[in-house]
Amino acid sequence: MGEQGQVVHVENVDAQEANGRVHAKTYILVAAVNMIYVAQLCSVVGSGALARDITAVTGGSGNIVWFTSVITICTAVLSPSVSQAADYWGRKWLLIFFTILGCVGSIVVSRANSPGSVLVGFTFSGLAFGSQALVPTITSEVLPRNYRPYAQAAVNVSGSLSGFVSLLLGGALTRNSNHEGFRTYWYICAGTFALSAILTAFLYNPPLRELQRTLKFTEKLKKLDWIGYALLTLGLALFCVGLSWSQNPYPWTDARVSAPFAVGVFFTTALVLYEWFIKVDGMIHHRLFRGRGRNFPIALFCLFVEGLAFFSANNYFPFETSILFTSDPVVVGAHFGIAFIASIVFAGVGAAYCWKTKTLRDTTMAAFISFIIFFVLMATTTTNTPQNNFWAYPLFLGGGLALSVTALMTAAQFATPAELISTATGLVLCVRNLGATVGLAVYNAVFNQCVSQNLAPKIAAAALPLGLPESSIGALIGALVTANFAGLAEIPGVTEEIIGVATVALKETYLIAFRYVWVTAGAFSAIAFIASCFLSNPSEAFNSHIDAPVEVESIAEADKAKV
Repeated sequence: MGEQGQVVHVENVDAQEANGRVHAKTYILVAAVNMIYVAQLCSVVGSGALARDITAVTGGSGNIVWFTSVITICTAVLSPSVSQAADYWGRKWLLIFFTILGCVGSIVVSRANSPGSVLVGFTFSGLAFGSQALVPTITSEVLPRNYRPYAQAAVNVSGSLSGFVSLLLGGALTRNSNHEGFRTYWYICAGTFALSAILTAFLYNPPLRELQRTLKFTEKLKKLDWIGYALLTLGLALFCVGLSWSQNPYPWTDARVSAPFAVGVFFTTALVLYEWFIKVDGMIHHRLFRGRGRNFPIALFCLFVEGLAFFSANNYFPFETSILFTSDPVVVGAHFGIAFIASIVFAGVGAAYCWKTKTLRDTTMAAFISFIIFFVLMATTTTNTPQNNFWAYPLFLGGGLALSVTALMTAAQFATPAELISTATGLVLCVRNLGATVGLAVYNAVFNQCVSQNLAPKIAAAALPLGLPESSIGALIGALVTANFAGLAEIPGVTEEIIGVATVALKETYLIAFRYVWVTAGAFSAIAFIASCFLSNPSEAFNSHIDAPVEVESIAEADKAKV
């Protein structure tokens, strides 16, 4: 169960011949490691899709944005540090330790009875995502480099299957206003985390890496980028606190919004300056940006936007579906699940195209075109849009997700020295989740601003001419927003006609807010499309070399695996 005693030396490599074997042992390992990604997607999808069920039971509806944000913040903050540590202490036990934390967090969420305990649970679940970068790292480095697009597609397919099943499962468990069903959902999440940790413990026994064997414990600690981690944590957390409180409930002029936002920007700026001028071998290792073309920084930016784009849909597409068409959580989940089904198909197609043509640029460009089409369609949605359209729109979201992750993760890893693949993948996942975190905070601010400006005027304009007393406006709005249909009949002056026009006004208000969210995400996607046009195609990197072969039978064979 411990890591084997052989040592694998990992250095710089590009075009190399086959240096290891790939048989059933490797493929079983890939499947086991991807099981962790299944558990993580189960958690993050539930954090968005079941957020309103959780708050219906525990309260704290103002904390909804934090259910997903705390996960993305933890992923962004921990990915670089865990990835760096994995080069010094090995991948296995870090992966298992953080996965166990996911099990703990899921149990806490399942038993939560207050807003605070829910956030504690999601914080533990978020810690599990600190090892997320190790999943695509291990999947890539144990397979030949020319199969790397397929490796990333495998990660994508695992996540998409998990996302689809999670949506339907969550919807079924909370159907017919059974809000308590979220508890069963997170029990299942806990079991999935536990099973994936056990499988990894038994099946993943890699050879020792050179730095793992040669460096002393204190030397390993000194190599970690402690100052960078601290600056990243403070900057990102405070930045998101400021944006999340904007219009929820404080105005921009309030110090509770402007102060944490400004301090967050300060720490983020300090991080950039520190990593650029002082720490050359930290989490933003300078070798990642030198001598290997422009692909790595372009991939970083594009994955930042991909995270920003996907999480707009993760949090707002199910919400909009429930507002416009149906409150049935199974149907809502099935609508969004179409994106994950499409992602499975497009991941395979995209990987095959990249492998066959030995190119990455065209696939990336197609990904952001697909994202842009999705956001345009969503931004032009009206109250008259047929529900059938919402079965088709997610196809473009799934295409964008699968093609972008498959091609861009491959591009980033191909542009990375082999000995820095873990550090690079950690940085990539950090930036992707940074995009998600910043995006969620921005969307939350945009959405709340639009709702606060339009909700009361629109409902008042629709209801007052029909005889509703002004004193009943507040109660009518509160009942509509919380879907308290029983309470509507008890409001003085309310009639069926007033309820009908007020409901239409509510939908129109939300549509305005949704539209600005989609326009924001679409604008970023358009910029990313332009950036993707400048990717170069690393055809020479598609070779049979394995960066970290698992099936090494002896020290002599390990020496042959030097790269």
